[in-house]
Amino acid sequence: MVLDIRLTPNEARVIGCLIEKQHTTPEHYPLSLNALTNACNQKSSRDPVMELDEATVQDTIDALIKKRQVIEKSGFGSRVTKYQHRFCNTEFGTLKFSDQELGIVCVLLLRGPQTPGELRTRTDRLCKFQDIHEVEATLDQLMQRHDGAFVAKLPREPGKRETRFAHLFGGEITTPYATAPVHTAPAAAGTNTDRLAELEETVKQLREEMERITARLDRISPDEDAASMP
Repeated sequence: MVLDIRLTPNEARVIGCLIEKQHTTPEHYPLSLNALTNACNQKSSRDPVMELDEATVQDTIDALIKKRQVIEKSGFGSRVTKYQHRFCNTEFGTLKFSDQELGIVCVLLLRGPQTPGELRTRTDRLCKFQDIHEVEATLDQLMQRHDGAFVAKLPREPGKRETRFAHLFGGEITTPYATAPVHTAPAAAGTNTDRLAELEETVKQLREEMERITARLDRISPDEDAASMP
């Protein structure tokens, strides 16, 4: 059975936030309207950064309740209505993800298209990957599941060495270079491009560290430098 789940950008943000907070701050989950609004508008770990008011978030929640993707879940005696998702991995639905699949889907919902390297770093609080090849293998699984393709590989942008991946819960992808998403081959051994991208990232980090060290040395006065000599 192929599942057909279509989310608006606001709905994707709400679902992504509920999944994220369920796993990173379970003591505060389910979320109140205020907590969910704050999560949607976080300045970090979000792309794009949104400025949704509570009325808009409430309308989005109501739409998701009608789609049976969110339910109210308040504790005994609580005066505050709280919400939890039933998007996946719940007793209410048939959509099930592994921890790694869920981590990738959650981050794609919250941050849009990303490279395998970015996904490995940004899913750290949700799941663990041994290396970038494991990320690629999980992406391949998400593109070839029997119940639907939930992720697409986007055509490489001009001037970019790495390809990006996007979720398909919003329907057709409309980014400039996403007119013809294609599946990847199973990523068992990796590619030269991936290795080169990892090396470039390492060189970039080393260069930044060298610049920081040089800046600290430049701030040392001649007298201090002489005093430090034997």
